[in-house]
Amino acid sequence: MKPLLSGRFDPDDTFRFERMLLNRGFTRIAGTDEAGRGPLAGPVVAASVILPPGADHTPFRDSKQTTLSQRCRLRDLLDKIGADIGIGIVSPRTIDRINILQASLLAMKQSIEELIRSGSEPDFILVDGNQKVLITIPQETLIKGDNRSASIGAASIVAKLTRDEIMGKFHISYPGYNFIANKGYPTREHRQAIRDLGPCPIHRYTFRGVREFVEQTDKSR
Repeated sequence: MKPLLSGRFDPDDTFRFERMLLNRGFTRIAGTDEAGRGPLAGPVVAASVILPPGADHTPFRDSKQTTLSQRCRLRDLLDKIGADIGIGIVSPRTIDRINILQASLLAMKQSIEELIRSGSEPDFILVDGNQKVLITIPQETLIKGDNRSASIGAASIVAKLTRDEIMGKFHISYPGYNFIANKGYPTREHRQAIRDLGPCPIHRYTFRGVREFVEQTDKSR
């Protein structure tokens, strides 16, 4: 198949890759993206989204370019237009065991598998980044795909909202770290809380900024 990345990229046309695939006979094109590679705590979450070909794709873009209220409205819009959505969640302990890159790809795979289980199997996948997902469905990687593909942009919105909701629940269980505000990212306040309180069960023990304090705790036992 002719490479998808050929030709000039038009930043105003975020449905270009999907349209190329539709013209080649694919009908169920999923975009997949993750949220939570950088935090010191919490899971990595991925989403896969199949946008209906006839729907307005223009609102969906990189979640980092949207506010919380905008993301909530866009998530509701996905339901309204009948988009198919799958979600994958990989725990901190699995992240520690297989590393964050592999955990991110595993979460993407899980989100695609959820689409399949729901009867919405994609026939092509657009993957954010430069690493393919370990699955037999045809796929293409897109660096900065959340800015270049509406399907990936929609997936980034769902993944971030889902992860933020999870971290809000963890804030109730572990209030000392203020997860409701920092979402597990290494803010100054969060790093100080780890120094003062030590890591909690949802911290990523192999990450710099956490592992030093895990080692200190082990030595003190």
